[in-house]
Amino acid sequence: MPPARRRQLRFVLSVMVVSALGLGLVVYALRQNINLFYSPTELRDSKVSSARVIRLGGVVVDGSVVHRHGVQVEFDVTDYHSVVHVTYRGVLPDLFREGKGVVSVGRFDAGLFKARSVLAKHDENYMPREIQHALAQSKAYGSIT
Repeated sequence: MPPARRRQLRFVLSVMVVSALGLGLVVYALRQNINLFYSPTELRDSKVSSARVIRLGGVVVDGSVVHRHGVQVEFDVTDYHSVVHVTYRGVLPDLFREGKGVVSVGRFDAGLFKARSVLAKHDENYMPREIQHALAQSKAYGSIT
């Protein structure tokens, strides 16, 4: 093989190795920062580490909102198949209502979801596609357990 061909081959292989390494580092960095979406059923059935920050989405159960000691709030979130109890310390969004869609960001530990932020839908017709899909699947499988 001529020397010029070897240099080209080395260059191409070097670029491929560096690109693969860079892609691997990007995927590794993103994996640590992704907040996955879980429905209450998926959260109950999965083995999520209490150290991992996740998103929980569903509908606030009617009659479940309890205000304690000022800004401490407890409520239940459902996908019409399972229910997860949520605690949150802070001011709830103005659009937060029982029977409406909600996404909470926080940690799941020992059957309790400790939210660090709560997001409510922004109008009557909007609900994230992920929640719509999870709710549609849950309604197909049964009622709240």
